[in-house]
Amino acid sequence: MASSPASDVQALSYEEARDELIRVVSELEQGSATLEQSLSLWERGEALASRCEEWLIGAKERLDAARGSASE
Repeated sequence: MASSPASDVQALSYEEARDELIRVVSELEQGSATLEQSLSLWERGEALASRCEEWLIGAKERLDAARGSASE
């Protein structure tokens, strides 16, 4: 699943990206991966974290917009 850091990440829901990020972090924390595997996991984790951030920013913008239209 960690073949290419950005592959298929954009198609993930927030929950999917978060769950995979948790798995990646756990695997890195175990310290049993080779250096190459660790670098690949790190890159995948960065892509997943960015995807989660995109979802959260989008959700905040939607909430702000809803609050703005509700106060008008």
